[in-house]
Amino acid sequence: MRETILLFHFTDQSRRNKLVKALLPLRVRVVADISEEDYKKPVGYLAGVKELSSESGTMDLPELPEEKPHPQKGIMGEMMVMAGFSSGRIDQVLRAVRKSGVPVPYKAALTASNQSWDAYRLFEEIKSEHETMSGK
Repeated sequence: MRETILLFHFTDQSRRNKLVKALLPLRVRVVADISEEDYKKPVGYLAGVKELSSESGTMDLPELPEEKPHPQKGIMGEMMVMAGFSSGRIDQVLRAVRKSGVPVPYKAALTASNQSWDAYRLFEEIKSEHETMSGK
């Protein structure tokens, strides 16, 4: 899989452009124009995982029993999803994000567990983890 970064809910175009520009030297695919209607598709599909279809939850692997429906409250902050990266390359991406001066509070790596989730569910999970880690 080609290294891909998905940017969700970057409504301020100047912030988005600044971040994309900072990622250019890494020669990664950046998908920054994801429409809200695509938020319901599996994030793995949006990142280019060939085994996933565009229908939410449809994939060759069975759904995990602990998965529960999510409330579609919406994405209330900027979210970045990194797919196809080694841990060393993730470190490079995070350094580039810090240098850009555009803080992105909600970041995740695409995994076998979350690739079938839609953006709303992934955001809720990241938000919950972020609140737990920051003590909120």
